[in-house]
Amino acid sequence: MGIKIIFEAIFLFGILYLLARAEPIEDKHALLDFINNTSHSRNLNWDERTSVCNNWTGVTCNHGNSRVIAVRLPGIGFRGHIPLNTLGRLSALQILSLRSNGFSGPFPTDLLELGNLTSLYLQFNNFQGPLPWDFSVWKNLYIINLSNNAFNGSIPPSITNLTHLTALSLANNSLSGDIPDLNIPSLQVLDLSNNNLTGVVPRSLLRFPSSAFAGNKISPETSQPPVLPPTAQPKKHSSKFSESAILGIVIGSSALAFMSIALLLIVTNRKKEDVKATAVNSKKKEKSLKRAASDHHDTNGNLVFFEGCNLAFDLEDLLRASAEVLGKGTFGTTYKAALEDATIVAVKRLREFSIGRKDFEQQMEVVGNIRHENVAPLRSYYYSKDEKLMVYDFYSQGSVSILLHAKRGEDRIPLDWETRLKIAIGAARGIAYIHLQDGEKLVHGNIKASNVFLNSQNYGCVSDLGLATLMSPITPPALRTAGYRAPEVTQTRKVSQATDVYSYGVLLLELLTGKSPVYTSGSDEVIHLVRWVQSVVREEWTGEVFDVQLLRYPNIEEEMVAMLQIGMSCVARMPERRPKMADVVKMVEYIRSVNTGNRPSSETKSPGSTPNLTPSGAQIGSSSVS
Repeated sequence: MGIKIIFEAIFLFGILYLLARAEPIEDKHALLDFINNTSHSRNLNWDERTSVCNNWTGVTCNHGNSRVIAVRLPGIGFRGHIPLNTLGRLSALQILSLRSNGFSGPFPTDLLELGNLTSLYLQFNNFQGPLPWDFSVWKNLYIINLSNNAFNGSIPPSITNLTHLTALSLANNSLSGDIPDLNIPSLQVLDLSNNNLTGVVPRSLLRFPSSAFAGNKISPETSQPPVLPPTAQPKKHSSKFSESAILGIVIGSSALAFMSIALLLIVTNRKKEDVKATAVNSKKKEKSLKRAASDHHDTNGNLVFFEGCNLAFDLEDLLRASAEVLGKGTFGTTYKAALEDATIVAVKRLREFSIGRKDFEQQMEVVGNIRHENVAPLRSYYYSKDEKLMVYDFYSQGSVSILLHAKRGEDRIPLDWETRLKIAIGAARGIAYIHLQDGEKLVHGNIKASNVFLNSQNYGCVSDLGLATLMSPITPPALRTAGYRAPEVTQTRKVSQATDVYSYGVLLLELLTGKSPVYTSGSDEVIHLVRWVQSVVREEWTGEVFDVQLLRYPNIEEEMVAMLQIGMSCVARMPERRPKMADVVKMVEYIRSVNTGNRPSSETKSPGSTPNLTPSGAQIGSSSVS
């Protein structure tokens, strides 16, 4: 009996060992045939004796190590044609990146066998000849970048059949003929510049900027609005000015310049005063919350707790708690309150504003009943005519703003890429779930790094929900938070789900760059992060955008560029050009799911979590690193 148990144990161990050593043998042989029949200047550590999934540079397998799903070999120094019957055998391949090499010859027919391909990057090679006529073989394609080659002929109309396509770049080739009507609703990024294209821009593509068609022989009227009828033509005015008009312009310009300088000095001085004030307030641990609440306390009021809250205290307990100022935000001051039973909560004391009890309580009921792992739960609230409090869980790690921008001393550990990615994914899930509430009309209205925390799994968790609609029209933000506000908020003072998307895009740029949304340079110049990133990307210096703290981590360049493209789409100036948060969730989840080979299933998330599908945007253009 004992011998039988021993043999069974050995057999079981053997099975487990073989499973642990599982390898996609056929895919491995296909890759070896490819590399052994291709000239390249850089050595690769591809050895038949080592694990293709765990050791080979540029290769990613799925979660079970049963198939190769991504091959990324940029800048390896490949030359010549892609050998036949090699890469085409990788039938589970989703991502192929061979950019910045020296491949030549016609479009590799081997790639037409890759029916599961979602992203194809062949930019900066020497491919020539026509593009494949039938793109519909890649029904799952989301991203195509064939720019900076020598492809000629016309653009295949079959691209229209790629119903999931989000990014297409055919720039800097020799393509000719008319631009086909690429009526693809999912398409968000398009670049057809610097070819020999003629004709007019199809109506379905007029939503893209003129730069997408620059350097072609496109008919000029496509980029102009319809000509007004003669009766509606505005009268032409003389371009000459009188001496008095010129004098007025000079005086006005001088006054405007003086006012701008004065305003800059005031803002700079106020910022310094805010820092000093915050430091002083944080020292008043025993007084801040007690004094703030007791000055306006309505003794007839009670704390209102929400279902499922396991906290046990009343208003008097809260007022007796020692309190430490955590921060002052758009809608009030937040305190860390330590109760007598050692319970720690975060308490937001709202600024004085006029709102009726009924409206306030209705909004609190909507917010308080939201339960999602990526939304900080509102545990209770207090309302009186002169005092309004909201009680949340306390997050000991602090906000993302603190984690990103705390003084970078020798003892500080910077946020690694894994954590930043999880913050982005969690925050996106939380905002998307918020947008589904209240008949899909609920708006957060105050997305910023100081309102995002890390939950127990280190995913982003959104806090400070539901106050923006109560404050509408919202007050002008302080300089340090103005960078999160969408352009239309400045004009209308109203928030929407589209403005939440913009603010989330700023948060992504903040995670990628390590910079605040508005900051000052060494010369005290006020710099807006969104404008700075856009200018850097426009000049094709994408690599200069990323936080230097991230450069220590290997093999994350593609993920960062994909995240950058998502952030750029979110901060589009026009609200209708921004993606929906549900689509953003798919994009950010897809970045990591492809690299791990383990796409999160909607069945494993809490109710209301957005199911993970595939992205609606990613890297494209000549500065892409894919």
